[in-house]
Amino acid sequence: MEIVHTPVMKNEILSYLAPVSENPVMIDCTTGEGGHSQAFLDKYPALTVIGFDRDRSIQAKAIERFLPYGSRFIPVNGWFDEELAKREDCSADMILFDLGISIFHYVESQRGFSFRADEKLDMRLDENQKLSAETVVNEYSEEELADIIYQYAEERYSRRIARRIAEERSRERITTASRLADIIYSAVPPQYRHGHIHPATRTFQALRIEVNNELDRITPALQEAVRVLKPKGRLAVITFHSLEDRQVKWFFKNKAAQDGSITILTKHPVVATDEECRDNPPSRSAKLRIVEKKGDADYENN
Repeated sequence: MEIVHTPVMKNEILSYLAPVSENPVMIDCTTGEGGHSQAFLDKYPALTVIGFDRDRSIQAKAIERFLPYGSRFIPVNGWFDEELAKREDCSADMILFDLGISIFHYVESQRGFSFRADEKLDMRLDENQKLSAETVVNEYSEEELADIIYQYAEERYSRRIARRIAEERSRERITTASRLADIIYSAVPPQYRHGHIHPATRTFQALRIEVNNELDRITPALQEAVRVLKPKGRLAVITFHSLEDRQVKWFFKNKAAQDGSITILTKHPVVATDEECRDNPPSRSAKLRIVEKKGDADYENN
């Protein structure tokens, strides 16, 4: 089994998250190929990890990876907001969210996550759901497309891109990631085509978010995560773009101010070291925020 994803800020996560009980439980809400989970299982021999993932393909890789750990790894196939809602109060020592998309999806999934690949335009993490990127691109109105591209990717040429997509799909249905990328490339001004990122990057991000309902899951999941944490337990969230990070930041600030149930441990987000950014380029945009759930004594002193 080949592992293609390198976990971001693994050392920082290990240093911030520590068990608060003798037989600790960690919930990895975005297990992926299991890089973070393996680090914790190796460090804490009594630890059990409950690993959520909606994508059965990548979860299968994690299950194979963790066979040597036996019952210490418990895979759960589902969206993290829905699965956290099923957990008991105060039942986890540590909870981790890594909200980035795994390299697996770009390299191995063959679902059109990468604009560089000649793959079917899909982008579903749950392959049983009906909505796909192909549906969004071909069946949403031009105005809806423009709004999604702007709201979910802050793309300044969203209307030009949506207009060109609408023109092209009227001639022939857009079914591959590579064709969509070419259409976007042709829609933007010449000077925009040669920036530090490919002009299709933001649009592909927006489509992925729409297909998987990514942003609407974050706040409900964080609310449930605080409930599920044991007193003194810690919650860590890694984000990769500003839309995610703003949600996490303001949820933590509001939660701390309104009911005092958490303490924010990272006044400013933790970022990857220069060395990690060189060795693992996706880490360059990562931000880590961590909170601790207050215990009974903390509430009494509030």
